[in-house]
Amino acid sequence: MPDDSHNSELPPETKLTRSKLRWAKEQKFLTGREMVPGAERLPPGQHLTRDWPVLDLGIQPDVPLSTWRLQILGKVAEPLDLSWDDFQALPQSTFLSDIHCVTTWSRYDNTWEGVSTRDLLMRCDPAESATHVMLHSYDGYTTNLALEDFAAPNALIATHWQGQPIAREHGGPARLVVPHLYFWKSAKWLRAIEFLEADKRGFWEVNGYHNHADPWAEERYSED
Repeated sequence: MPDDSHNSELPPETKLTRSKLRWAKEQKFLTGREMVPGAERLPPGQHLTRDWPVLDLGIQPDVPLSTWRLQILGKVAEPLDLSWDDFQALPQSTFLSDIHCVTTWSRYDNTWEGVSTRDLLMRCDPAESATHVMLHSYDGYTTNLALEDFAAPNALIATHWQGQPIAREHGGPARLVVPHLYFWKSAKWLRAIEFLEADKRGFWEVNGYHNHADPWAEERYSED
């Protein structure tokens, strides 16, 4: 399990979390209009914004670079415990992608800099039995991904957005970016990536949200 020495318990319910739980029960925002990914740029039920709205669980952890660590653990040949300098020494990549949030906003043309998940996979060498990852954040948040989604061609652990360090409110100093899924899967304030032999649901996935989260298929809410 990840080192919990920097972790905090999840905060009490906020107005946002109460709203999102209600939306899941009501199946809010669903249009029923399924698209083929890539056929249209804007997924069904989404609207464009030029801003980057701030959404969190009521905590925005302040993680100094001097104490930041990223653990890579679980079913891997080489577990890692990376300092900020270690992380910066890894190959760095730049990707351009869109953001699609389950709360219906999308933002085009975001430039990200950081470490490609594929480069990280090359370094830690997951076991053949590994099928999923669980992401652990400094605010106590968790979310799960199938390994093939985590390893998408333009997925990365981002440290910069639009040429600037990612701000604390948006998940800095480092956050995951998996642009082909709804953005709750792109965990902020990333502190650990746990490789698993079976799927295990994270915070929103056990609270009524879809386990996969494909925006073009409108996988907003759980079918359970």
